[in-house]
Amino acid sequence: MTGALPFPDISPEIFSISLFGMELALRWYALAYIVGIIIGWRLVVMALKAPRLWPNQTPPLSPGQTEDMLTWIILGVLLGGRIGYVLFYQPGTYLSDPLSIIAIWEGGMSFHGGMLGVILAFWLYTRRHKLPLLTTADAVAIGTPPGLLLGRMANFINAELWGRPTELPWGVVFPGQAAQYCPDIVGACARHPSQLYEAFLEGFVLLVVLLWMAWRRDGFKKPGLLTGVFLAGYGISRFLVEFVRQPDAQFISEGNPLGLAWHIGGYGLTMGQILSLPMILLGLWLITRARRRVAAPA
Repeated sequence: MTGALPFPDISPEIFSISLFGMELALRWYALAYIVGIIIGWRLVVMALKAPRLWPNQTPPLSPGQTEDMLTWIILGVLLGGRIGYVLFYQPGTYLSDPLSIIAIWEGGMSFHGGMLGVILAFWLYTRRHKLPLLTTADAVAIGTPPGLLLGRMANFINAELWGRPTELPWGVVFPGQAAQYCPDIVGACARHPSQLYEAFLEGFVLLVVLLWMAWRRDGFKKPGLLTGVFLAGYGISRFLVEFVRQPDAQFISEGNPLGLAWHIGGYGLTMGQILSLPMILLGLWLITRARRRVAAPA
């Protein structure tokens, strides 16, 4: 295929060492999680140290409390992401071999499952410490996009979650299993670099919008507004990218070549789009609610 870009030769492992007979490796995906969490945590702390940003100049929690809450959120991401992947994408496979559910190192995490895990962990933490729910959620919202941006870039480096075949000049020829599902293409199968589309929309654009609203438009003074913008912004971004993202193999069949999780007469939605719709609706409801309410701690 003319105009296709070769996949950059980047190893998923940054380095590895042998220790007591075990091979220990630092991978780009793990580094993305670590750096994304650190950047997000520092953004939240910066916001909490600026009382002028908050209703009645009162931040919802102290900078020190963010470290404790971060532990809960990390557990929510890991447990929710794995359980969500099992339930949403491959329930039959994992129910036939339940022990494989704990094999996170083999891959298989769902963003939407991770989001549900974070929501549950966050709700439990705020109830336990009697924190204002919506203003605390707004603080967490501004710290989330950096992790999404770096995580999607790590997906690209790992040559996973690639897009559908394309003839556009920036299509990328991914290695490995990406060559499958291209029956009508002769030669190299170039695909949309959908991981980079998501990194730009869910990570960079969403981060810029949230920071602008928080520091320039008094976003924190309307409880729930920034949370709503994050949920709706992510949901819309993911919904749009799903049109060019290759669906999971288990959804693809001879009668369903587009891999739609729900379809009628050839038209329908992918699993990613179905799971994004509740986020969009909840986000829009929170935005509408916040704009109508008097600015006060929620």
